[in-house]
Amino acid sequence: MTKKPIVSIIFPAKNEGNHVKETLQSLFSVKTHVTFEAIVVDDHSDDGCCHFLKHPSSFQGVKLIETKGLGASNARNEGAKHANGEYFVFCDAHLQFEHRWLDRLLEPLQHNRADAVTPGIAASENPHHIGYGQTLNSKLKVTWNPRPNHLSETAILPGGCLMIHRDVFEHVGGFDRGFKVWGYEDVELSIKLWLFGYRLSVCPVVTILHKFRKSHPYQVSMKHVHYNLLRMAYSHFNFKRIQKCKKLIDHDAHSIQRDIIRDGVLSRREMYFKMRKYDDEWFFRKFNIPF
Repeated sequence: MTKKPIVSIIFPAKNEGNHVKETLQSLFSVKTHVTFEAIVVDDHSDDGCCHFLKHPSSFQGVKLIETKGLGASNARNEGAKHANGEYFVFCDAHLQFEHRWLDRLLEPLQHNRADAVTPGIAASENPHHIGYGQTLNSKLKVTWNPRPNHLSETAILPGGCLMIHRDVFEHVGGFDRGFKVWGYEDVELSIKLWLFGYRLSVCPVVTILHKFRKSHPYQVSMKHVHYNLLRMAYSHFNFKRIQKCKKLIDHDAHSIQRDIIRDGVLSRREMYFKMRKYDDEWFFRKFNIPF
């Protein structure tokens, strides 16, 4: 009988070229004491980047889930639906790992020192340039944190690599299921986790390498990014901050507002406000975010 995995590592993939295979090669080559499973969600790639997983290979046992273009947020949710682990790791499909990375990320969660964690993330082209979790600036753009001396709180868990307890992920409803193609999925999840009373930390003793690309290998519309931004605002922010978000968006703000209201964001807002422990004022003040 196969031992049940402690951790499920979920890789959303779309037009990744050779990166999926290289990422899995790295994953299975590093040392760990953690029992894990790997799940690849091929979200309607047209470059065949995951076809190798359909044939006998050294990656036998990797689950391949094929979806019809769900987008970054729901591809992750779909992977979670097929996961067996007590903990989830959401990873981009263009990473390189180090020995014992899983063991060290898991430790603060198992010892109740955090509810979700992220490692240091470095550019594969410049491995000495490392970011340690993220925060937000006055335009709600993410910026990287400097290195802390120990496990430390972070406002935002980068979607490139984060670990979370299954029960926590399911309690907050996972990544926003109404998000379009790409944009703000990790920011929304992080804010939601903090508002619901969970603790997010960066684990500086772990570093993974990330391939930062100059452009997406699939089409991303700014209208989709703005939709996600305003949906996040309506889900979690007071009306003053919603207005600020609308000012960050161009002339499409009114039509996007109409769309997200039509898509049921107000009922989601009501549900979240009943469930949360803190409000958005607390979050922005806690992390000194000028917005």
